[in-house]
Amino acid sequence: MLKSKLSKFFKVSILAVTFLFTTAISGLNNASAATTLSSDFNQLNSTKIVYEMGAGWNLGNQLEATDGNGNPSETAWGNPTITKTLIKKVKEAGFRTIRIPVSYLNKIGSAPNYTIASSWLTRIKEVVDYAYSEGLFVIINMHGDGYPTVSGSWLLCNSNDQATIKAKYQKAWEQIANTFSNYNERLIFESMNEEFDGTYTPPNRTYYSNINAYNQIFLDTVRQTGGNNSARWLLIPGWNTNIDYTVGDYGFVIPTDNYRSNTIPSSEKRIMISAHYYSPWDFCGDQSGKTTQWGQTSKDSTKKSTWGQEDYLNSQFKAMHDKFTAQGYPVVIGEFGSVDKTNDDSTNNTYRAIFTQKVCSTAKNYGAVPVVWDNGYNGQYGFGLFNRSNATVTQQGIIDAIMSVEGAPTVLKGDVDGDGEVSMSDCIALKKYLLNPSLNIKEKNADINEDGEIDISDLYALYDLL
Repeated sequence: MLKSKLSKFFKVSILAVTFLFTTAISGLNNASAATTLSSDFNQLNSTKIVYEMGAGWNLGNQLEATDGNGNPSETAWGNPTITKTLIKKVKEAGFRTIRIPVSYLNKIGSAPNYTIASSWLTRIKEVVDYAYSEGLFVIINMHGDGYPTVSGSWLLCNSNDQATIKAKYQKAWEQIANTFSNYNERLIFESMNEEFDGTYTPPNRTYYSNINAYNQIFLDTVRQTGGNNSARWLLIPGWNTNIDYTVGDYGFVIPTDNYRSNTIPSSEKRIMISAHYYSPWDFCGDQSGKTTQWGQTSKDSTKKSTWGQEDYLNSQFKAMHDKFTAQGYPVVIGEFGSVDKTNDDSTNNTYRAIFTQKVCSTAKNYGAVPVVWDNGYNGQYGFGLFNRSNATVTQQGIIDAIMSVEGAPTVLKGDVDGDGEVSMSDCIALKKYLLNPSLNIKEKNADINEDGEIDISDLYALYDLL
């Protein structure tokens, strides 16, 4: 981390500079006075948020795992207790976003308050902080509560008691949102996971309307808790996070952002759309061992699926782009990946890397955020990329495929606020940082004279750039 050096002389200089630029800054100060957002909260538009999130990784099969009786437990499905060392390794690998699936189930108490067990919220917050303190973006959701096959599930779109479900859902998200209300824009809430009625036929429109209602309750509830929650990006899925059923005429409705902060520019959105991509499933998840290759470079057509190749991938992501991204709603491919079938075909990892690279490059082409699935299991039919017991990489080739597309963000000297351009707003951001170094800025971009420190000389150098 770059150092911030501010002597008494420099502070006096900043005050002088502040006086000289009162007119330029006054409008921003007036806006700040009218809002409850924290000083480290950055308003990122749809293009900026996708750029900043980069490539993501799922901490799967941990906080959403259960003991079979509706009790969430992070070690119930064979993974070790989550450590900060693991999260640091994920960051070192180049990921800039971590999605943390969370189940609540029996941790939610009875009506009318539906109080979430404080110990469970504390543990969720602790794991979030592992990633958040590393400067990563973090997505947390409500995961297993909507699976019909999970013991204790209750967020069921085909249930006859929707009034109870909606009351419980509202209370749960109110507590979650309040727990994280002071976190800045790097925390994103996702309303739910793969919500559907458990059948893989076209959606029942009545059940779909219940999912739309959940999304609206989620948005209204989070926004009305105030603070940073009134302006943060919120992520919502359609039916089973299925692209066709989200894009097509099956009943998906984007919720109305009724209570968003007036600090958000009127032309901008703060809703993201979630989708998952495991196509073709016979390559990505099927455990028969028959389909082990993917794409145009496949050497054996008998080991390759008859569908779901590059053209299909492109058409799916293009459909999401045209329907949502082009309208200002960024798309997050919240899960994608393929299982390890090297015991069935020694070349399988080559094709897994090719598939991964193509998903990421297509996502980037259409302005979406790819978040690879990792269930912590390494070996036959596992999605694991890391050994969570010793925090080591197990699938460097797949990670390299991701980073060959996403990589690290470009350093743009002077772009202190990270909006992709150098302007007076960067002077304002740097001035505020020098007065309060706890604020979030693009440190590498702010070290304009490249001396390893951020100080008043960088502010003067920035004025020279302008």
